Amino acid sequence: MRILKKAYGHSQKKESRILNNHNSAPLVKILYYLFRLSLSLLKIVPFIFLYGISDLICFLMYYIIRYRKDVVLNNLKCSFPEKSEVDIKKVAKGFYRNLSDILVESIKGYSMSQEKLTKRYKVNNSEIVNKYLGEGKTVIALASHYCNWEWGIEAVAPSFMNRVLALYQPVKNTYIDKYLSEKRKKGGMSLVPVFETRKSFEEAEENPALFIMAADQNPGNVEKAIWVNFLGRDTACLYGPEYYARKYDIPLVYFNVQREKRGYYNLIIKEICKHPATTEPGYITQLYMNTLVSIIREKPENWLWSHKRWKHKRNIENE
Repeated sequence: MRILKKAYGHSQKKESRILNNHNSAPLVKILYYLFRLSLSLLKIVPFIFLYGISDLICFLMYYIIRYRKDVVLNNLKCSFPEKSEVDIKKVAKGFYRNLSDILVESIKGYSMSQEKLTKRYKVNNSEIVNKYLGEGKTVIALASHYCNWEWGIEAVAPSFMNRVLALYQPVKNTYIDKYLSEKRKKGGMSLVPVFETRKSFEEAEENPALFIMAADQNPGNVEKAIWVNFLGRDTACLYGPEYYARKYDIPLVYFNVQREKRGYYNLIIKEICKHPATTEPGYITQLYMNTLVSIIREKPENWLWSHKRWKHKRNIENE
């Protein structure tokens, strides 16, 4: 999720023309049809065989393709300087298994019924959020790219009494994006493109909702980033969650997703801040990242280590 600037007038029309031209290319349609073919194939594969496919993908990514392996190993070494080379490689292999499972589970999930999804992805304590919603308050649920976040988009909405909105970055391939948007909505989730974030929060003043924001990736606009300590390093973080929470005094919770076993997840909701408007700048973001750190340290293999999380450096001179 990235908070983007609004685009108006000529810039917006230019962007639209570029997007339309991009998506008229034959390659884009070919990729879409290949994507649909993979969905059809995995739809008929039982879960007992699904993880055999996942193990094969894991082997290919780690040993053959070496998908972002340098990035993964460097991130792990810098985040856990106390770990030995053997331990780092063990976590890395666990990460690739986690990533492979998420990949096949996500594709499989698009063809699963809501009943099967909610059986495999349980929300344990929705009453924490429903209490606020029942009082007519909007709630922000901070999430992370930890375990299977895709199933969460499809499975959690029925557990809450008001609208549930997930902010997302649209896929560049508009054919795939349209298809995924429709599939993700099947459980009652409303998807909001990140460039409509401000509008959605303004509307929530009259029509309270639960906003789900995955905020553990690089900020789109580093100049507005909130800098905090994360896993021992100075880290640029998205400003959006804290900005809207403090502006509208929206209570914050954290969605802690844990894998019970392959193909089964538990979501535990943790209250983070009841009255964000009373907090100092940066406090909420640091609290969120501290919460994530404690979870990562328990099972580091389940976080998205392939992302170039620390590519930005703070410009002290401009502060």
